[in-house]
Amino acid sequence: MTTRAGFVALIGEPNAGKSTLTNRMVGAKVSIVTHKVQTTRARIRGVALEGDSQLVFVDTPGLFQPKRRLDRAMVAAAWGGAADADIIVLLVEAHRGVTDGVKRILDGLEEIGQGRRIALAINKIDRVKAEDLLALSKDLNERYGFEQTFMISAEKGHGVDALREWLAGELPEGPWLYPEDQIADLPMRMIAAEMTREKLTLRLHQELPYQLTVETESWEERKDGSARIDQVIYVARDGHKGIVLGNKGETIKAISKAAREELQEFLGRKIHLFMQVKVREKWLEEAERYSEMGLDFKDGN
Repeated sequence: MTTRAGFVALIGEPNAGKSTLTNRMVGAKVSIVTHKVQTTRARIRGVALEGDSQLVFVDTPGLFQPKRRLDRAMVAAAWGGAADADIIVLLVEAHRGVTDGVKRILDGLEEIGQGRRIALAINKIDRVKAEDLLALSKDLNERYGFEQTFMISAEKGHGVDALREWLAGELPEGPWLYPEDQIADLPMRMIAAEMTREKLTLRLHQELPYQLTVETESWEERKDGSARIDQVIYVARDGHKGIVLGNKGETIKAISKAAREELQEFLGRKIHLFMQVKVREKWLEEAERYSEMGLDFKDGN
């Protein structure tokens, strides 16, 4: 039996559906999905098995015009993830077509694409007519020489199996990179922090989505099989603390309950989750916050 294994980087604009596609491929919720753009900060990898192949997905942050240090570090992480991969898949939203952002990504591919295998996946195909899809596919393939083009709906699952099968057959021959039972190589503490951050984003998306970060401070295994997890939500200003806590602590209670329930489902056991909110004005400028998110602080320069 010949085994294959390798890294697949999904790149695209924010909200193109990279996290949804990763989850669909892996079959478990690894990469956080929200309706707010720019939610994936770390290079979360999901591991999928297809026949004798092991596909390791590098879920890069969305590529966009960076304005702040955090943005620059995220964009550097995205290109870094793509440059390290065996195969790159560019995701483009069918109904948005060739935006300025897509053009910038195509320019970036010209730089790192030499000798790399790059496929195109047009996502959210259920939103446009067939003739528009074909026109978009032709346009994109004229702009860049993609090896293959796939029409998919990551949300509904259309076309995803064909993409996964193609990737599985194209990866380099070699031993598997991860044990079979491991679906994500991200430390559980980080996944737990991401889940809480997702709940915060969904609940407070109007008010302060990028001004907060979550850290799992401690993880204690209990004799009865449950675990106690302590998390800190860092906000940039005093006023933000009140928003996160909510009236009589209602907001933080609801967020804590939602995060705990999802963690219990993910881990299949009882979780005791404790949260506190702290003000740390300069967290966006602290190097260690970046390394905790899997980013390089220097990339933000």
